[in-house]
Amino acid sequence: MGGSLLKKIRVVVSLVFFTSFLLVFLDFRRMIPEDIINGVTWLQFIPSVLKFLNVFTLGAIGFVVVIVLSLIFGRVYCSSVCPLGIMQDIISWFSRKFKKKRARYFKFSKPHNKLRYGLLILTVLAFITGSVLLVNLLDPYSNFGRIITFFLKPLVIWFNNFMSFLLGKVNVYALFPVEVKSVPFMVFLLQLGILVVIGWMSVFHGRLFCNTLCPVGTFLGFLSKFSVFRIRFDKSSCTHCGLCGMACKASCLDVKEQLVDVTRCISCFDCLPVCSTTSVIYGTKKQLKKLETSSQKVETSGDKPDLSKRKFIFGTIAFAFGTVGVTKSQSRIQLQDTLKPDGLQVKKDTGFVTPVATLQSTVPEDREFPVCPPGGTSIDDFNYRCTACNLCVNACPSDVLQPSFFEYGLKGILQPRMDYWKGFCNFECTRCMDVCPTGALLPIEIETKKLTQLGIAKFIKDNCIVHTEKTDCGACSEHCPTKAVKMVPYEEDDRLVIPEVDDKICIGCGACEFACPTTPFKAIFVNGNSTHKIAEKPKEEAIQKSADEDFPF
Repeated sequence: MGGSLLKKIRVVVSLVFFTSFLLVFLDFRRMIPEDIINGVTWLQFIPSVLKFLNVFTLGAIGFVVVIVLSLIFGRVYCSSVCPLGIMQDIISWFSRKFKKKRARYFKFSKPHNKLRYGLLILTVLAFITGSVLLVNLLDPYSNFGRIITFFLKPLVIWFNNFMSFLLGKVNVYALFPVEVKSVPFMVFLLQLGILVVIGWMSVFHGRLFCNTLCPVGTFLGFLSKFSVFRIRFDKSSCTHCGLCGMACKASCLDVKEQLVDVTRCISCFDCLPVCSTTSVIYGTKKQLKKLETSSQKVETSGDKPDLSKRKFIFGTIAFAFGTVGVTKSQSRIQLQDTLKPDGLQVKKDTGFVTPVATLQSTVPEDREFPVCPPGGTSIDDFNYRCTACNLCVNACPSDVLQPSFFEYGLKGILQPRMDYWKGFCNFECTRCMDVCPTGALLPIEIETKKLTQLGIAKFIKDNCIVHTEKTDCGACSEHCPTKAVKMVPYEEDDRLVIPEVDDKICIGCGACEFACPTTPFKAIFVNGNSTHKIAEKPKEEAIQKSADEDFPF
């Protein structure tokens, strides 16, 4: 198979995977089914390893497939499956269009082996001792997910809202506006720094990130030393023209010595079609020996070489995992606020109706623990398993999942937490658990999820407008799915009622905190459980009463 065809196959496969991941992380309407999302992420190396360690099932052996492919074909994962690697190629390709002709080309550079292997060993040791901090910061898949979530997705939503506005002017309502949820500034700044580093390396040094900082690239590069198929030099016919080295974005072709640093070669095949003498080949050691023997015979006989002998059989890779189809749709909850003439604040499409607080609250919420998502079992387990790819953040229909900064401490930086200022956990929803690629959020049955106690609501009387403004409210009780928050007579005024929390049946869904109108501190908030518990079943009459109301879930 010729070099040009190999490169074309690699480009097509790369675009299929890259497009699939873009669709998954840009799906702000939640139209892509969970099964397809799981299929797209199945081959991602670090998430697959973590999921296998967490659930130990055959359905989590995508990393084994990647290892086998690397031992046969070299680092095809890095060139065609890894979305961050493909993104680097795109950045590098565009940047070369704007450079001077001489600056468009790459050149061989010595490997930074001490740094790359040192980072790999440090990452593994940190993971063994219970920390995934380096994994979170260096995993290529997770970095790609955060980059798309933080930077590209808001642009897509803004464009959607702009088109919705324009179409609405001509009475076309095929699109509807969606609120853009901002991430914490320090989280945004941290990921921006990582993006700048990756972008700078891509523009000036091609795949330097993959061959220096990425632990996956270093590990698969080590395996590639034993690969069957690899890029090789036919020294008998090479003219040392240097074209292959200038095309190598991994900077691993030493034309002078006619050597290939196979640990850094990503099997992109860019070097093959530029070689006019076909001296750079992708094949086995046996095939190279045949070519050298053939070349020696040609030199002796003076005949032209039979180029057909340079062809070899290239096993194709099953890349159907990345195909994305859209077979169902799911409406996105809009959380836009309007003010009604009677002074009630209505949050659209949620059923939340709350009074407007005129006085600012004064008592800060005393949160002992953040709230980790359902399926996380405990904060420690969740922090140890999650790579902060933010796929669950994208999948959450109520936007309650938001990336953290130091809420979990340094060990859980960038990992998602429940932010009840942004939304609440839907009573009937398990989508975050269904799409988690690492097993950090273990799937649980919906009935079990309804009793899983993520935390317990705490009431601050001095912040409540019933106490401070002597006015009716009850928003927290009205929207509690289990009726753990109930209204009891207010001692200072018989005409009013005030919230009271039943810790035994509270599940920490955050509907009460989200509905509470007080600012800057809530009168009721959820304090997370360090380990998830099972709440008692609420009374049937309470559930029935809740179902008869305008239930927001």
